[in-house]
Amino acid sequence: MINYVRLCRDFAELGVKPGQVLLLHSSLRSIGHVLDGPGTVVAALRNRLGPDGGTLVVPTGTSANSDTSAHYHAGVANMAPDEVARYRAGMPAYDPATTPSTLMGRISEHVWQLPGAMRSVHPHTSFAAIGPQAKSITDGHARDCLLGELSPLARLYDASALVLLLGVGYDRCTAFHLAEYRYTGTPPRRTYRAVVDDGRGREWCEFVDVDLDAGDFTCLGADFDRTGVVRHGKVGQAEARLFSLTTAVDFAIGWFASHRSAQNDERSLEQ
Repeated sequence: MINYVRLCRDFAELGVKPGQVLLLHSSLRSIGHVLDGPGTVVAALRNRLGPDGGTLVVPTGTSANSDTSAHYHAGVANMAPDEVARYRAGMPAYDPATTPSTLMGRISEHVWQLPGAMRSVHPHTSFAAIGPQAKSITDGHARDCLLGELSPLARLYDASALVLLLGVGYDRCTAFHLAEYRYTGTPPRRTYRAVVDDGRGREWCEFVDVDLDAGDFTCLGADFDRTGVVRHGKVGQAEARLFSLTTAVDFAIGWFASHRSAQNDERSLEQ
């Protein structure tokens, strides 16, 4: 049984300190049997960040709210046309106060529902935050900017945030997506759609943005890990990595420039 005291100690040994801004990607199951579940993990982490200066941020994306997501296409793959139509008609408009996240994990789901937590308004790639910098991080998330300059990721970069991968790999490292917008090259773009309510009732919105691709994040992460700037440790039974978001994004910019640029230029010409 993993308890609050054990988690506080493990986070401290890993290097989590008061006053930090921390972006967390996590798997509760990987930590082991935690007494009282995700609430205990979040309470221990917030204890280490401190009550006055620390801010905890989590991804709370809602890919089930979009008909251009892999999650949606998998869900309707075996449906007849009339079943798909009924399914689409029943998809609720995104509401940051009530819409559950999709595949983000129980810890992230717990954070956005905490009293005082704030959540960005993007109908597909929202983030939630709790702490003194929560508002500045989550405000201004533009609809046509999933994870770029007008998203919480850019605000986290400006805030010199840290990233904590808790029981998950670099394939879940959302920070690398910010580098997709910044590296020298021509990232391919695509159309996205989601269900929203902008005061006119439930309706579909459509926008064009960078075609996000995490397919090479594992390889990118392995190279980043070898730079020696990542702190490794255990939290409960989970493997944990703690590192600077700014350093990770800057490294990824250079990595994409040498690994992706030519390939993406060819893809853009084909579109």
